[in-house]
Amino acid sequence: MSRPWLLVVALGLAGAAHAGGAEPVQTRCGWWDNPSPGNAWLIDRDGAWEVAIQGGHQAEGDWPEIPARQKVRGNGSYGYGCACLRVTVNPTTRQVLKIVSAQARPLQQCRADPALGKPPG
Repeated sequence: MSRPWLLVVALGLAGAAHAGGAEPVQTRCGWWDNPSPGNAWLIDRDGAWEVAIQGGHQAEGDWPEIPARQKVRGNGSYGYGCACLRVTVNPTTRQVLKIVSAQARPLQQCRADPALGKPPG
């Protein structure tokens, strides 16, 4: 016996995860750029993703803790490093909405990835 309503319900539930523009959690790795207080971007193979702007957008969740030996300083204790983040993003605005988890990576990992290009700064 065919149940066409079951397909409709299943499709409706699948679409619910994307309701209101919400995106699934994804892993993005690249340059973690934190040039000054309250400002941060993740620059991966798809380009720059805004994480925080001082006085403006602030993604939920904790930023990666970049060890001093893996950070290139450009402004006091601020600078850039390499990280992988599990995030939800808004692909239209290119903003990170939520950081589920964040892990620092060795600088060499980003330097060796030709898709990332030159480091920030």
